[in-house]
Amino acid sequence: MNYEDMVKNQAGEMVENLIAETLGKKTFDIRYDYNDSEQWSVISTHTDEDNEISLRAYGADDYFLYFGYYDEDDDFHELLQELSPEIKNSIPRPLQNAMEKVLNDEQGMRLPGNFISK
Repeated sequence: MNYEDMVKNQAGEMVENLIAETLGKKTFDIRYDYNDSEQWSVISTHTDEDNEISLRAYGADDYFLYFGYYDEDDDFHELLQELSPEIKNSIPRPLQNAMEKVLNDEQGMRLPGNFISK
């Protein structure tokens, strides 16, 4: 399976794994980022193969899975997959609230991995 198919067909599983890894850390960062007219909040991780997997929030109802990877020629590629309402709703509400706060405040934050259970 190529990366395009993986992102398209396994977005829910990828988001679930990203969230589990993120919330399993002692602390994690939600970053604020932007380019031109777009802005988003993001949590991300990197794989052993130097790929980046991120969850981006562009607004309350606009969540995307981002996947960045290098091909065999060492060119960097980016894939962005809009999340279905079902996948978006599987994201813990406190994490959604924190990501939306970062986006609205235009300022990142560091949280304990166990902040949802507090």
